Amino acid sequence: MRAFSFQGSPLSTPPNSLTALFFSFFYPKTTEYHNCQDTHVTCVIAEDCFLPCSFQPSGHDAVRWFRQEVAVLSFLSAGSEEEEEEDDDGDKEEDEGDEDEERGQHYDDGASVSPEQVARGNATLVLRACGPKDRGRYRCHVTTRAGVHESHVLVKVEAPLRSLHMELSRLSGFEEIKCSARHVYPAPHVTWETDPPASQLLRPITRKLPDKQTGMYEVESRVRRLRHHPEITYICKVTSSYGTQSWTSSLRERAEVSGPEGRDISIPCHAPDDLHDPFLSWTFTQGQDPAHILTYDRQSRSSSVSPLWGDHVQMDAYRVPLGDGSLRLLDPDHQQHTGVYTCVYSAPCRTHTEETEVTISHVGEADERSSLEPSHWWIIAVVITLLVIALGAMLTYFKVKGSFSTPRKQPEPSTEMHSVKVSTPEEMIPGERSPLTGPNYGGDTTDSPSKDA
Repeated sequence: MRAFSFQGSPLSTPPNSLTALFFSFFYPKTTEYHNCQDTHVTCVIAEDCFLPCSFQPSGHDAVRWFRQEVAVLSFLSAGSEEEEEEDDDGDKEEDEGDEDEERGQHYDDGASVSPEQVARGNATLVLRACGPKDRGRYRCHVTTRAGVHESHVLVKVEAPLRSLHMELSRLSGFEEIKCSARHVYPAPHVTWETDPPASQLLRPITRKLPDKQTGMYEVESRVRRLRHHPEITYICKVTSSYGTQSWTSSLRERAEVSGPEGRDISIPCHAPDDLHDPFLSWTFTQGQDPAHILTYDRQSRSSSVSPLWGDHVQMDAYRVPLGDGSLRLLDPDHQQHTGVYTCVYSAPCRTHTEETEVTISHVGEADERSSLEPSHWWIIAVVITLLVIALGAMLTYFKVKGSFSTPRKQPEPSTEMHSVKVSTPEEMIPGERSPLTGPNYGGDTTDSPSKDA
């Protein structure tokens, strides 16, 4: 705004000096007030947003708002408007026509201020149902009798995450874990990990598709299911572009649960350690849309069961706050209760999903299946039989081989010599029956020759 100043004494002024003195008395030299720091405001898409601007009112105030130095709104109080009409009606009408044209081009009458609030020194700009086009740096310029006031507002626009969905998908021909979010702006960042950490690398494929009408994004990220990692937990983390939000969702595929028809079985469901006092829901899928089984409300500490499942499920509500939401399936039926059971824990910015495939066998089908299914016991029996036969063959082989390889015992050579009885020392002493004195020892009856002979 142009400041009024006069040089020289009042006596040397032109004839209209009285008018100049009058304006100098009511409009002293103006002072400019600048707010050097920007005010940061984050607006939510499709909601009203308020850009603050305050000043000291004088009753004759002109308010103008600019976005990226393009005028978007102009408001003049009654006094200021009358004065501008007195100064230059033609310029005023031309300027207002240009400002109205720019305002309609950029906001379609979506920006406004409250005249009542301006009179109180509040020039807050209201953006109705703001969208991505409302981002940028705004400048509030207010001219009063006391001077000029300026302030700046830096506007960010976002559509925050409302939910994060995670599921096991087989539509692409492979078993994949899918993590998806809708109506998000700007496009968020997506990261993956597993618990426990896997030796294989996850190779996520992430798509961020903007909506042509609203500009908001639909985000979908997929990773292929890892082999040889049973009951591993997949964790998907989505962080907003501005870093103001972070959502985490996890999924765990449980081992298959099976049982005969009519016998109660338990379906496990356990919450992670970092999820406290969650909300819980159970659903059932049998080749079609999921059917609701029950929900647990953390505030009332109670569960509500669907009428179709009232006689077939049971859950201990007192154990859910402790992280155990296991479901008891009562008197299961083969046709009605065979399928995939899914439990979902949810808390602010955190969800956890567990899927369990349940197979209920028919009463007569169990025995038939056991007789028709290939058993592995016959393999063990065949192996044992072959080992026994091989062992017997080896024993027979070594026995036959030993009979041919052992040398035969040679017959003793014939001889005329006879065995001689070995006499004892006593027998060897000559005695009365010695040949020297009498008959030979051994009982020989022939007389020994006489000495005379």
